Amino acid sequence: MSLSKVTRPLLRDEAYDRIRRAIVDGTLPPGTPLRDGDLADQLGLSKAPVRDALRRLTDDGLVDQKPQSYTRVSDVMSPDVLDAREIVRVLHEFAVRQAAAKCRPADIAAMRAANDRFAEAIVARDIAAAVQADDELHDVPVRLAGNAAVAATLDRYTPLLRRLEHARFSSTLAWNSVERHTKLIDALEKHDTETAVAVISTIWTELLEDR
Repeated sequence: MSLSKVTRPLLRDEAYDRIRRAIVDGTLPPGTPLRDGDLADQLGLSKAPVRDALRRLTDDGLVDQKPQSYTRVSDVMSPDVLDAREIVRVLHEFAVRQAAAKCRPADIAAMRAANDRFAEAIVARDIAAAVQADDELHDVPVRLAGNAAVAATLDRYTPLLRRLEHARFSSTLAWNSVERHTKLIDALEKHDTETAVAVISTIWTELLEDR
């Protein structure tokens, strides 16, 4: 296990981002003990920003802490994950419902291009690129919905689901996601709100049910 040193300012945010990324991509697997001194050394920081990051990650549900006992990476499946999945699903349904009438050809083209990149990343087994392309695709209706609270809440809770996405995109189930994306885009292109909402609901529901 090795994390690169932080060289940029805003050290608390950078420590948080680095540790969160390592948890999500499996560099720090579930159950890994998290010692602030070890993490601080690896990141080239003092303990203070690392402790702050671990507190934030505990609030996010990615870290489990018991005072005077342990601090460790949380399990992939937990009540927090189930709760996050429901929040994320409902907010994406809302975003798609708001965006369906607003989608322009350029928006549809952007989503199709993102789905193409997603498929290419799956073939290449580049899971980080697949996650990025998936984000870019789903960000289009979120942006069109124009609701800052929805966007901020998704940014808060989606990381809890990232480890499930990594597992899914590493398997043959990823091709189901390509097909679901296509159905979503086709529905949005036709301004078919109900179909689009049904598809986006399935996308987030199956993230757990296909395990």
